[in-house]
Amino acid sequence: MSRKILTLALLTIMGLSLQAREGRWKKGIVDAQFLYEKDVYPSCHAGTLAETPDGLVAAWFGGTYERHPDVTIRFSKFKNGKWSKSVEVANGVINDTLRYPTWNPVLYQVPGGDLLLFYKVGPKPSEWWGVMKRSSDNGETWSKSQKLPDGYIGPVKNKPVLLEDGTLICPSSTEGNGWNVHFEFTKDWGKTWDKTDAINNYKVHSIIQPSVLTYPDGRLQILCRSKNAVLVTSWSDDNGKTWSLTQPSGLPNNNSGTDAVTLADGRQLVVYNHVATPINASKGHRTPLNVALSKDGKTWYAALVLEDSEISQYSYPAVIQTSDGLVHIIYTWRREKMKHVVVDPDKLKLSKIVDEKWPEK
Repeated sequence: MSRKILTLALLTIMGLSLQAREGRWKKGIVDAQFLYEKDVYPSCHAGTLAETPDGLVAAWFGGTYERHPDVTIRFSKFKNGKWSKSVEVANGVINDTLRYPTWNPVLYQVPGGDLLLFYKVGPKPSEWWGVMKRSSDNGETWSKSQKLPDGYIGPVKNKPVLLEDGTLICPSSTEGNGWNVHFEFTKDWGKTWDKTDAINNYKVHSIIQPSVLTYPDGRLQILCRSKNAVLVTSWSDDNGKTWSLTQPSGLPNNNSGTDAVTLADGRQLVVYNHVATPINASKGHRTPLNVALSKDGKTWYAALVLEDSEISQYSYPAVIQTSDGLVHIIYTWRREKMKHVVVDPDKLKLSKIVDEKWPEK
């Protein structure tokens, strides 16, 4: 066999092997599309999703770049398999001469009630404050902005969860005096509030942006972004009032946002970058972007690789399960676009994650 033929044969085998590996980690994806090809601003980030009586809706922040005063909250609806042109639904205008950027929108559909929009306003995360708006017509029109009480932020990145006693638990965090996670509670959809103190020692685990997971026995679990190269977890037996000592979850973290959801069948699904922050680095790469599942929140199984290009970043996911059982994920694609992926959780092929290593097959 000539060297040229041998080389072509090896390249063919390698190509087929790569296709097989890529296909392996795409099983269960039923649709993937950008929310837009080009919008009115060059940069976007931090998406959120909710299911309204009129269908799926999304929001994110967009502007010249993160922290620029022109950054506003954008909103779009999913109709007939396509996303509508985004519209501005909130901004950080204080008066004629002062304007701040907006940050991290979070949508929540009240059962049988309003669509809530939580977001942050301020020059930077250590100095921002919480704001909310309400819509009684599935996002067509919105109320005036309502600043949350001093010291309250609302859900900082990831969606609230409605507890069995009717309390809406909002996972939150602060970045001013160390990175600390706390929880804010409302029983009347944002009219009155209560909250916990920080649940972590930031000198042990420096954490923000938790996601809340639920279990049939009433326990709650959180997964948190950290500066410690791991997704950090903690558990509560009293509806989020107190929490266990924070611990590594068994999954790596690159000091970037994640999101998770409890599926209707009781399994826990997390979307995250399966990357650990390198030693002496402040952050890790924001690629690949992965999906993992667990039955008990302790042993995790690899499911999907949503993105694995080494170009730029794929980050800050939000995930929900809609009433038809499908899982919807939105995430930042290279800071240029928002991408939407639909997953059938019954069609996922799982492989156990051991020692925080993504399995070969």
